[in-house]
Amino acid sequence: MDRDSFNRWIDLYEQAWRAEGTELLRDLFATDATYRTAPYEKPFRGLDAIAEMWDEERDSPHEAFEMSHEIVAVEGNTGVAFVEVLYGGPVTREYRDLWIVRFDRDGRCVAFEEWPFWPPGRNGGWIDGPKE
Repeated sequence: MDRDSFNRWIDLYEQAWRAEGTELLRDLFATDATYRTAPYEKPFRGLDAIAEMWDEERDSPHEAFEMSHEIVAVEGNTGVAFVEVLYGGPVTREYRDLWIVRFDRDGRCVAFEEWPFWPPGRNGGWIDGPKE
């Protein structure tokens, strides 16, 4: 993994969030990937579980949001990024996240971990991990 490849992966992530359905997730995540929505949450395991969570979490693929990111580091197969997402128009929710993403040799994510933060006094949160 290098910075340019990680940057393209994040751009595809945003594109997938805006797209109908979940087909683009197959280009982003390995079949057996894990997706942790916060540091202490249990991860969603496997592409099917990630797709189900993805579809349930977003209001619709047409929800209004702006997303920007900055690559913090890339080392070996791991990338770390600072991601800011502003939802609504006008903005009703905002997040500043750290993403820790581990990749396989094909450039697909095998482990995604999000550290979500939101402004003091504003609504925020994360998706609860799967109930096992």
